[in-house]
Amino acid sequence: MQIRKRVLGQDHPDTLTSMANLACTFWNQGRWREAEELDVHVMETEKRELGHEHLNTLSSMANLASTFCYQGRWKEAMELFLQVVETRKRVLGKEHPDTLTSMVNLASTYRNQGSWKEAEELEVQVTETEKRILGQEHPDTLTSMANLASTYRNQGRWKEAEELEEHVMEAEKRVLGEEHPDTLTSMDNLALVIRNQGRWKEAEALHVQVMEIRKRVLGQEHPDTLTTMVNLASTFRNQGRWTEAEELQVQVTEIYRRVLGYEHPSTLISIANLALTFCDQERWMEAEELQMQVMETRKRILGQDHPNTLSSIANLAFAFMKQERWKEAEELQVQVIETEKRVLGEDHPDTLTSMANLASTYSNQGIWNEAEKLELQVIEAEKRVLGQEHPSTLTSMANLAMTFWNQGRRKEVENLELQVMEARKRVLGLEHPDTLSSMANLALTYKAQGVIDTAISLMAQVVPLRSCLLGENHPDTRDSLRYLMEWKGEVDASI
Repeated sequence: MQIRKRVLGQDHPDTLTSMANLACTFWNQGRWREAEELDVHVMETEKRELGHEHLNTLSSMANLASTFCYQGRWKEAMELFLQVVETRKRVLGKEHPDTLTSMVNLASTYRNQGSWKEAEELEVQVTETEKRILGQEHPDTLTSMANLASTYRNQGRWKEAEELEEHVMEAEKRVLGEEHPDTLTSMDNLALVIRNQGRWKEAEALHVQVMEIRKRVLGQEHPDTLTTMVNLASTFRNQGRWTEAEELQVQVTEIYRRVLGYEHPSTLISIANLALTFCDQERWMEAEELQMQVMETRKRILGQDHPNTLSSIANLAFAFMKQERWKEAEELQVQVIETEKRVLGEDHPDTLTSMANLASTYSNQGIWNEAEKLELQVIEAEKRVLGQEHPSTLTSMANLAMTFWNQGRRKEVENLELQVMEARKRVLGLEHPDTLSSMANLALTYKAQGVIDTAISLMAQVVPLRSCLLGENHPDTRDSLRYLMEWKGEVDASI
């Protein structure tokens, strides 16, 4: 770049290409502010020298929009991507590959803002166009189908997501080969969808298969291999296998530190994941220390308002909650909510999650009215934004039932828990962990109301299902078995 600047001049197209390439390198290193500075310079120069609608200018605008995305500046990214899409439609045509790429990028930005209907609409358009122009099994078509599956997954439409992911995977196996990187990505994505449905053994088997192939084909330290190891660790966490999760997370973190550096975004994500596993094991001091490190580093590198920074603050608040340091947790959660409302919007899924967390902190302090008020707000927003039977909406309803429980409002608890249980059976299936949690909670409510036969009958269904799904030693399995034995003992003693 420096040689081209000196020989060709700062505004020469080749110099600008070198600057764009350097920006891309900064981008891959997580040095997004430096990338942004270069992207802006290239874009402004090309606007001036080549015109606003030149193809190079549009590519530079798209690059800058992507850099905004990585900084969590979704609205700025969306505005730029919209400009690029409209200009490319007019200049190149609606079905030109570059136009379709822009639409995919815009859909991704919608998805990151929780605007899943808009994302889905664009992704369906792109997929249908590519099917017609490129064919059903063209790699670009399959990638678009995978993007659409991801949007379905975000909406809790896991059956549709699974069906699409399976289709993509089988097509890629046939067209690209079983060990092609794209095929392995599809297998990993399918495992994620299966995990969302609580089918952890199946998810684990797929993740292990992908990990072993990636280690052999790409190497132990390739980013894709590390991604699969992260996903497998998460599946271990879901099953309460925290030692195995920790072992994998430590490996991944050490590799990221050595290869990318301590302050690279991927390294920080790994450290944050390890901290959550420490929380699972009640190693509060270690978890808190790691979360503090991640939060301070992200504040310095990404800025106070970046979504990843806010996630770190929320995780630290979670560690405080687990230690019953309610006031410290509350202070951090209020800070996160105010920032997310300003940066992401009041109805963004992340904002609603943070409001639900704050409600939980209020509940734990016995501030029931505040907790109930927040939970009702969250439920209404989620019903409107996500739908009545979205998994997140159902979780919020279950949280509200718990607040009613703490106030002794047993009949309202029963009504809500019945709604949640029936919806989860319908949407997630009988054997999903969330469904089983609803059944166990409802059994506890029946027991509290003295309807012990119904409580025993329901808990008797939960125990074998949890044992099969989670394993006999999982805390949830042990709890439900203990309740069942205690209740049966009470009945026997009364005879």
